[in-house]
Amino acid sequence: MTQIEATEAELAALDKSLLDALTPLASALRARATGLPEDRMWEADPVEVTLSILAAWKVVDAEVERLTAGAARTAGSYGASYEQMGAAWGITRQGARKKWPDAINRSAAAGLEPSAVELFGGSAELFWAPTLGGWRWTGRGADGTHGEADGSVSFGTKETAAAYAGIFLREHAVDQG
Repeated sequence: MTQIEATEAELAALDKSLLDALTPLASALRARATGLPEDRMWEADPVEVTLSILAAWKVVDAEVERLTAGAARTAGSYGASYEQMGAAWGITRQGARKKWPDAINRSAAAGLEPSAVELFGGSAELFWAPTLGGWRWTGRGADGTHGEADGSVSFGTKETAAAYAGIFLREHAVDQG
């Protein structure tokens, strides 16, 4: 995945949105910390006021971390590798694995391993296609014909992909007698 940078306009819009979201949170935190009514809670030493804003950013930072981890788990559930997640985040594969250790369910990932089907003198490989969110197959019949799942078709289970691969292999078997 190519890293695409945000434009200046996009960053300015993001800054505005974040500051708009931060203001009520900072006000609520400041009001609870000081016990002052809302119309007076910002009347204080500037250091105290700015520390309240900093505390609100810490809450936002923790929430962004939580949402980011959720996005990494979602990407992992669709078959993204730590290498791909690291590239999207601008870090190494190892860095992504350390940052989001539970993003890829090892047992689920093991179920996504490619496998082979050999029938009617031909063979096909079944593989998970993460960009399509499903299983595909490619194979060569006993008569030498190459085939694969049509276009952008993917199957919900490995077994369904195997069934379609089996149909192809049967259609391209060499008559034995």
